[in-house]
Amino acid sequence: MVIVMAPDASSADIDAVVDLVATAGGEAYVTRGVSRTIIGLVGDVRHFETLDLRALPGVSDVLRISAPYKLVSRENNAERSLVTVRGVPIGPGYTTVIAGPCAVETPEQTLQAARMAADAGASLLRGGAYKPRTSPYAFQGLGEAGLKVLSDVRDETGLPVVTEVVDAADVELVASYADMLQIGTRNMQNFALLQAAGEAGKPVLLKRGMNATIEEWLMAAEYIAQRGNLDIVLCERGIRTFEKATRNTLDISAVPVAQDLSHLPVIVDPSHSGGKRSLVLPLSRAALAVGADGVIVDVHPRPETALCDGPQALVESDLAELRDAAQTHAALLGRTLAEAPVPAAV
Repeated sequence: MVIVMAPDASSADIDAVVDLVATAGGEAYVTRGVSRTIIGLVGDVRHFETLDLRALPGVSDVLRISAPYKLVSRENNAERSLVTVRGVPIGPGYTTVIAGPCAVETPEQTLQAARMAADAGASLLRGGAYKPRTSPYAFQGLGEAGLKVLSDVRDETGLPVVTEVVDAADVELVASYADMLQIGTRNMQNFALLQAAGEAGKPVLLKRGMNATIEEWLMAAEYIAQRGNLDIVLCERGIRTFEKATRNTLDISAVPVAQDLSHLPVIVDPSHSGGKRSLVLPLSRAALAVGADGVIVDVHPRPETALCDGPQALVESDLAELRDAAQTHAALLGRTLAEAPVPAAV
């Protein structure tokens, strides 16, 4: 059950609802949006229905939602949500390109990749300072030094930073540098991390687990939303199947399915699904054609020397094609290609 508070509801009105629910043996999770506040209730719905919640001051509506994910469900919010990352929109009406190196290696490599990203039409910079890898012997990232590099590159280019956080203990540190926190496929069901990210006050990019169903993906998003943060963007990045021709199998149908079930924006990662540079552009076109709100791709100035995922990174010769695809599909679908903010120094 979800309680929608009126736009002019006071803090006292909200507290009164929370206290009444607690008295009835339930739990209330408050999510404050730009224009209104919603309260998700956990407990015996039949008992809540006896409380006459609609009569409380400041309550606009009370909704009984059948989906297990209450706050991110389209039943809760029929209109699809727009998430803004330092002025860059992701969601309905826009096509947003996120690009950058899979891993931050050096300041020079990251700045060069960021300029490549801008040339590809990207309005957000991706880059990994912490890299959870299958092998413990693979490059694990530069940590806080990498975050500082990303911050410096943002100052130089104006591109807001999207970077992964892998441990709940690191959320505060990463949030102090990043504009958007990324939860990777291996951490989609790291519930302590999801909750910490939800409390960090920054938009969250949530990748689908490689073995996760769409419902499990949305339930992971619910963990973030339950902590008061509805600025969540879902990312389909391919799932593990029996097929070995690609790194993962891109579930292109997940885009419209997730958009039908949830009001959250949905983007696609064609780099980690395809695993090969030759597949990234075709999969990007497919993602945009099916209605994805954007794509997130790897670019690298010298993929042959990359410390992480070089074979899937786009190079300079690919950038014009990616920009053209984003602009063409945006126009065909009545969307606007999201633009990067102007650097502060300009």
